[in-house]
Amino acid sequence: MENIYIFLKNVILDLKQESKQNNFFIFILILLISIPLPFVVNNIALGLLILHFFLNFKKTNFKTTQILIFPVAMFFIMAASYFWSIDKQETLQAIPKEISLLLIPLMFMKTQISINQKNKLIKYFSYSMVIMAVFFLLRAIIRYLINYDSRVFFYHGENDYDYGLVPKILNAIHVSVFVAVAFFYFFTKEIKLKSDLILSFFLAGFIFLLSSKNIILVFIFLVLTFYFFYSKASYKMRLRNLFIFSGIVILSLSIGKIKTRFKEEFRNNTSNSINPNVLTTLPNGVHNISIYEAWNKEQFTPNDYFPGTAFRVYQIRMFFELLKDNSIFFKGFGLNASKGKLVEKENKYNLHKGYGNFNFHNQYIQNFAELGVMGFIVLLVIIIANLKNAITKKDFIHISFAVLMISLFITESFLWRQRGVTFFILMYCIFNSNLKSEKTISL
Repeated sequence: MENIYIFLKNVILDLKQESKQNNFFIFILILLISIPLPFVVNNIALGLLILHFFLNFKKTNFKTTQILIFPVAMFFIMAASYFWSIDKQETLQAIPKEISLLLIPLMFMKTQISINQKNKLIKYFSYSMVIMAVFFLLRAIIRYLINYDSRVFFYHGENDYDYGLVPKILNAIHVSVFVAVAFFYFFTKEIKLKSDLILSFFLAGFIFLLSSKNIILVFIFLVLTFYFFYSKASYKMRLRNLFIFSGIVILSLSIGKIKTRFKEEFRNNTSNSINPNVLTTLPNGVHNISIYEAWNKEQFTPNDYFPGTAFRVYQIRMFFELLKDNSIFFKGFGLNASKGKLVEKENKYNLHKGYGNFNFHNQYIQNFAELGVMGFIVLLVIIIANLKNAITKKDFIHISFAVLMISLFITESFLWRQRGVTFFILMYCIFNSNLKSEKTISL
């Protein structure tokens, strides 16, 4: 108990010291750690940061950073799309959700954080993710002891009250990204304490329980990349170590729910590729759509079920059809205005009601469909500049963030979600803003 008291006391003193050096620090940190919390908390944190920004607006001058201009340009394209949007009401309602793309980069142009402050922001964010993971794991254990249903340990439920490791409103895929960034903070430390190793293993295990196939595969790739190219011990690696690590990964993927989720998605892309034993929870008469069918089938039925990958392939197909049938190449439909067109496609292809309400689940396509080719190009510039800067700085936490975002954008319209856009732009600015050149203090 005494150790906890000393730890918390040191944290408070540290936060006070950093806030004296930069009074934006504490507001940035509050917003960062509030991302997984209920929207009301996140909105209050964002509001406090914006208020503080305007109250201190005249105290410092802008230091324009080219890499921070791109998100601002993205926001202006979003706002401008109102004037040609096919659904002005939807666009008008969506614009305020994207305000972070404008205000947070402007704030980082007005205030310069130090390298040490950047590291501490990542540090406290990472510890907050540990606390979040512990909370949801304890929640799952309690729910299991009540209902004896193992679903409480995996992914998210179909709704916020259903079984799942995290609530659907948080989205297991998004939480996987938050936790992965935190993992690499502990995992890439040059001098690791025993506690760092324990927390690394804990967060890695939590990522596997969240069962996001895309994030797990990218996570494994990043771990291997760090070992082979960035760790001090990389030159000592032997082929034997790779086989051992691969064996552990294969064993992990063969366990229970995780095995099922991978088998569900990665099967042969033929019209008859579905093994009826793959999914055992769907009612009789429901047909599982393969990737081949999602791309080629001329007509579906309300009993057709789309697994995640197949549905994303179907959405890509719909995008190309919409691009062919509508004059959206240069301007797009308008921010958040493609919903009606996807519902029309749902009716045309006789899908089960509700599929048309989902967005494209692909940030690149979402940008192109709603903001036109310029919105798509600006997004590419943002992610390429982010990755290039990360590689130039040889900051592996930054590299992991950049690679995770590039991958996530293939399967999720992440920037069209409030938590998503806040997390992305805040991390983007923390990693890419001009940092004060001072000796980094080891954390």
